[in-house]
Amino acid sequence: MDRLTPEERKENMRRIRDRNSRPELIVRQMLFRQGYRYRINYKKLPGKPDIVFPGRKLAIFVHGCFWHLHPECAEGRVPSSNVEYWRHKLQRNVERDQQNLIQLREMGWRTEVIWECETKKPLRLEARLQTIFQEIALKSEKVAEKQANYELPSS
Repeated sequence: MDRLTPEERKENMRRIRDRNSRPELIVRQMLFRQGYRYRINYKKLPGKPDIVFPGRKLAIFVHGCFWHLHPECAEGRVPSSNVEYWRHKLQRNVERDQQNLIQLREMGWRTEVIWECETKKPLRLEARLQTIFQEIALKSEKVAEKQANYELPSS
C-alpha cells in the first residue's frame, strides 16, 4: 500500500532526474578533486555513460540502487504496491544496462558501475576510483613496454 496520495507520488516521480543526480555529482566532484577531467552523458556511446574518459576508453555509470535493482542493497527491490508495473519497468532497466555494458566492452571500452549506496561511503569510493585508475595505468605501461620491446623484422 502506497503511503502517498497519487498526486504526491506524481510530484515525487516528476522530481527524479536522469542526470546530475546527487550520487553522480558526488562521483564527479571526487574525480575532479583527484585531478581527472572527463565528459558527462556521452551521447556517442551506448547507454550514454554518466562519466566518460575517451582517451582511457573508460565509461562509468552511476546507478541508483532502486532504479537499477542493486542486488546487494536493500533499496534494490521492487516496491510492494503496483508490483507488476514496477517489476516490468525495473527489470527492463536492468536488461538495458546489461546490453549497454556488453556493447561497450565489444567496442573495447572498460566499464564500471558505481552504485548509489557506494557514494555514501566516501573513503571506500575514493579508494575504488584510485584502484580503477591504477589498473588502467598498469595496463597502459604494459602496452607501452610491449611496443618498446617489439622488434621490426629485418628485411
